[in-house]
Amino acid sequence: MKLLIINGPNLNMLGIREPDIYGRTTYNDLCDLIIGHAQAIGVEVELYQSNHEGDLVDKIQEAYGNTDGIVINPGAYTHTSVAILDALKAVALPAVEVHISDVDAREEFRRISYIRSYCRATISGRGVQGYLDAMDLLSQGE
Repeated sequence: MKLLIINGPNLNMLGIREPDIYGRTTYNDLCDLIIGHAQAIGVEVELYQSNHEGDLVDKIQEAYGNTDGIVINPGAYTHTSVAILDALKAVALPAVEVHISDVDAREEFRRISYIRSYCRATISGRGVQGYLDAMDLLSQGE
């Protein structure tokens, strides 16, 4: 099984950006954690991060035919991007939305997710553990 792990804008700034909300784990730490977990559960992962919406859409489209599932933290595009939703629908791969913070307990606008309607699940507020939970969910076919 191969999973694509997509991170949107500002996630490359983990550990620096608002550590009281997102923690002190760096993006490199997150990548290492994901790779280690993938090895432990016997799945292949590809990690991708971009601050650009079109790049994220392109990466989702590239997953068609060679990826079994997508874990996506679209960052701020969660609340604005119909394009990312449409790309997910187009490739029709199982997907799980992940947010490090509890977006439903934050500002009103953060409670809106365009992609949530497509995703099998949304994992929010579990810190970086949410990525591992999402990988487990997809690898178990749930």
